[in-house]
Amino acid sequence: MKHIRIGAGAGYSGDRIEPAVELAEKGDIDYLIFECLAERTIALAQQAKMKDPALGYDPLLADRMHAVLRICSEKGIKIITNMGAANPLAAAARIKEIAQTLGLGKLKIAAISGDDVLSVLKQGDYLDDSGAPVADLGDRLLSANAYLGAQPLVDALAQGADVIVTGRVADPALVLAPLIHEFGWAMDDWHRLGQGTLVGHLLECAGQITGGYFADPGYKDVANLARLGFPIGEVGEDGSVIITKVSGSGGSVTAATCKEQLLYEIHDPAAYLTPDVVADFSGVTVSEIGTDRVAIRGATGRPKTGMLKVSIGYIDSYVGEGQMSYAGPGALARARLALDIVAERLKIADVKVGEIRYDLIGVNAIHGAALSTPNPEPYEVRIRVAGRTESLKEAVRIGNEVETLYTCGPAGGGGAAKSAKDVVAVRSTLLPHALVTATVHCEEI
Repeated sequence: MKHIRIGAGAGYSGDRIEPAVELAEKGDIDYLIFECLAERTIALAQQAKMKDPALGYDPLLADRMHAVLRICSEKGIKIITNMGAANPLAAAARIKEIAQTLGLGKLKIAAISGDDVLSVLKQGDYLDDSGAPVADLGDRLLSANAYLGAQPLVDALAQGADVIVTGRVADPALVLAPLIHEFGWAMDDWHRLGQGTLVGHLLECAGQITGGYFADPGYKDVANLARLGFPIGEVGEDGSVIITKVSGSGGSVTAATCKEQLLYEIHDPAAYLTPDVVADFSGVTVSEIGTDRVAIRGATGRPKTGMLKVSIGYIDSYVGEGQMSYAGPGALARARLALDIVAERLKIADVKVGEIRYDLIGVNAIHGAALSTPNPEPYEVRIRVAGRTESLKEAVRIGNEVETLYTCGPAGGGGAAKSAKDVVAVRSTLLPHALVTATVHCEEI
């Protein structure tokens, strides 16, 4: 039975680069996948593109390509990534430029566009996932990107692409596409598409399945996380997969690490909705077959819904924040006094704040006062005041009031920090698949 090996080179935009190089150099892989696009990331990328039409792709695109492009070109490893974000065409042009700088030979770079459906959304009468009309967002609307499926990536591979860069696609599609291409699966073979979607879901978060985010000292110990190895999926043409990693790399691949990733962000394991298939993971089995080798099989699928999820990015509000530290005897009392002072000052200065938090970091910032009360008093504590406003000007005033504690607050305050920024939030809606058209653009060297 034919097998291919797919390495997961990144699980989010700011992920480490060295593990991807290790995969390319030592992983004996056929494909290297970089999954770098979260829901909020593309809205932020759209903001960057608005400021400079040549930008809008992942900020680490150039660094990643400089690190792996030569190795992958020499070894015939194909690269698939969603680092195109809001500007796949510019991303492809940048990759071509890097390839030329590196003096690489023949290379075909494909950019997938068509996920940007902002104009389509503005023309229709759509409701978001809260039931509110999308039109109510008005000028605050930044972006609307549909989750494309595997088909345009399969088309690009059929055209001989060595590197594929996309915008918003469903995360598992980055892995499903090479499986469809290599094994000749039909786009209505729901059983195999369900299995391939499982493989994509297992690999999409990279180091999470090799022990990252899994580790919990004394309960779930994982060795050498500073040199965490990213996963490799050995996939058979029947859709079965063995999850492993480069021998000698840090982390571990066990049944437990795989089960945690299997359930990660899955609402209904029997009905995982994607653009390509309604995947069913309810019958999946997980078996350790060797050190850092876990066999996973048993997924299936049903026909897709015909609808595509659309991620909507918009300016929600502004947030102002200020922080200050107190340490030594009476640190907690001084910190509480500092928060009382800021709360009163915001009222006196008539700072127009909606939602606001007064936190004692290390005391009540996460679990609240009720769970924190029985704990011993800390010897050091940091205050944080964060408020939501309707303007950047008002947001700035919150941090300013915290900073004045240097001279107008309790003794011993230090390490002040403040910030003010707009808040990019995300909503979702659905579009019929027929309203979204993906296009493959190729650059060649």
